[in-house]
Amino acid sequence: MSTAMSAAGLTPQEAALGADRAGFPMPAGRHAAVAATANHIHSVVAVLRELDFGDTPPAAAYRAGEEKTDAAV
Repeated sequence: MSTAMSAAGLTPQEAALGADRAGFPMPAGRHAAVAATANHIHSVVAVLRELDFGDTPPAAAYRAGEEKTDAAV
């Protein structure tokens, strides 16, 4: 959907409208479940956006098998 989700979250009616606009009409019994799932995904992504990765290098900088192991704990 091109519009941002409101603070109250996606309603079942908005989920149905968005699915119809995207060409994926769904049975009426699925609207609430789809809205709940979208709201959950939105809440998880919102938490991830708040994380401070600071000096964490991008994934492209990681080379599997090249890490140095250190037995010291």
